[in-house]
Amino acid sequence: MSVPCVAADREHGEAVRERLADADLLDGDHEIAVEGDTIYIPVTDPDAVPDDLGTTVVERDAAERDRPQPPAAILGYEPSLERLGDIVIIDEDDADRAREIADAVVASDVPCETVLNRASPIEGELRVRRWDVLAGDGTETVHREYGHEFLVDVAAVYFSPRLATERHRMIEQVDPDERVVDMFAGVGPYAVPMAARGAEVVACDLNERAIEYLRANAERNGVEARVTAIAGDVRALGDDHADTADRLVMNLPHSADEFLDTAVRLAGDDCVVHYYDIQHEDDPFGPGLEAIRAAAGDAYDVTVETERVVRSYAPYEHNVCLDVRLTRR
Repeated sequence: MSVPCVAADREHGEAVRERLADADLLDGDHEIAVEGDTIYIPVTDPDAVPDDLGTTVVERDAAERDRPQPPAAILGYEPSLERLGDIVIIDEDDADRAREIADAVVASDVPCETVLNRASPIEGELRVRRWDVLAGDGTETVHREYGHEFLVDVAAVYFSPRLATERHRMIEQVDPDERVVDMFAGVGPYAVPMAARGAEVVACDLNERAIEYLRANAERNGVEARVTAIAGDVRALGDDHADTADRLVMNLPHSADEFLDTAVRLAGDDCVVHYYDIQHEDDPFGPGLEAIRAAAGDAYDVTVETERVVRSYAPYEHNVCLDVRLTRR
């Protein structure tokens, strides 16, 4: 196919290509070619080629570029995909359809090293799931979120990239020198950014592997001096950290209410609690607030600062967050 091409001396070809790219004139649908001492660079608008390049524009046959396609163009339908670092996650019960999607992802323009299919729901008190590896090798990756990096193995720990916006919203409230307890810390997606803002963070998780990753992530992001990572049940923190917290993170939405007595023991004189919950859409915030008030008893005044629906969790159910301030009476 004949297309307009800038003809330039080969030794100056890269400089000419960069100038054309800066001017948004490169024709990405056709291949650049070299013949002898001349390079031919296809362009979209020959009249817009800068005069000071000292080049000529010629009509020339150029091979079409074999450009990667998105998975939907290969499959003929839009698959449901989730990205976590260089892992692509799918959720398909049909093994043949899962394989079809994985093959399309590998052949597409989606940058990834591994394709995983969910092989089980989240299971057990450590909240992990099983996976089928459909392409690539392994279940570990590096996830980047708002300027921080998190090493994570999805087969060993719980991690959801879907909560990135909610985590950022909460983390933006943290002031330097706050004392924070992240009660169910995972690999550190709350703890590490809070420490980066200058807070002193005690981060606890029952999953020992998660704590190993948290320590690695604190070091990876240069905040290990401000993060104390503790493997074990957060209820054991009461004696050493009672009455100290300026902020508590309670991201365990199915059972955070079972730990409210511990939260009240950890809270200082003025403490913000970020309480995550799963509730019916008819009353998404009432049960959580009632449970917080009951745990606070006569020791604290309870003030609601924010009521937020984080996302839809299931039909008629929402994952919600209550930002509540406890003020000692």
